[in-house]
Amino acid sequence: MYLKSSSLRWVSAFSPMQVFIFLFILLMLFTGFAPSSLAHGVSDDDALFIEQASGVQLFPFAYLGAKHMVTGYDHLLFLTGVIFFLYRMKEVCIYVTLFAISHSVTLLYGVLSGVQVNAYIVDAIIGLSVVYKALDNLGAFRRWFGFQPNAKGAVLVFGFFHGFGLATKLQDFALPEEGLIANILAFNVGVELGQLLALGTILILMNFWRKTDAFARQAFTANVALMSAGFILIGYQLTGYLTLS
Repeated sequence: MYLKSSSLRWVSAFSPMQVFIFLFILLMLFTGFAPSSLAHGVSDDDALFIEQASGVQLFPFAYLGAKHMVTGYDHLLFLTGVIFFLYRMKEVCIYVTLFAISHSVTLLYGVLSGVQVNAYIVDAIIGLSVVYKALDNLGAFRRWFGFQPNAKGAVLVFGFFHGFGLATKLQDFALPEEGLIANILAFNVGVELGQLLALGTILILMNFWRKTDAFARQAFTANVALMSAGFILIGYQLTGYLTLS
């Protein structure tokens, strides 16, 4: 599902100054006032616990996983784009399951295998996933290239990168070997629970929004906002890569 071509006319409803102000506010929210720890990072207290944890700590690691997902705005922006035009619960479950499977695989593989990937590059690709889904919702690919990419395949592929994004944050710490597998599995379960909690909230709010007459008028603007946020995330991460790597 995506917006019809006629939806592009809505752009004329906004003046260049309004667009500039909107993008400036986004820039402040995602870069100026957002410390790097918010890019699904780990707080100092949580980091201390992770490095000092001894043995199997199922509930604490599950809590950390849930907290990580609920505060991971890049993941939530992508999921919002994924479910934006999904009205049937069956379809929502299919897409969310694909995303859960793919990011679980790379989260577990990345941590347990010790495979190192650059966190800035992975997070930039996660930002790209937000841009991609917003463009998909706007019907851009069909208009530009004459075909519609497979939406399920895209969610699966980008889910792998989202999982690596989670893994890179845990790889920053010296995880104790004792109970490692059990703790990482618990962390992954927590991520899924956090995802369900956040997604449930988003769905409830979107269902209320969809019932209003304003939804048809505002859907285009919302996806442009998603796309803008994705571009800002990409720029934020690439800046970090060029200056801090």
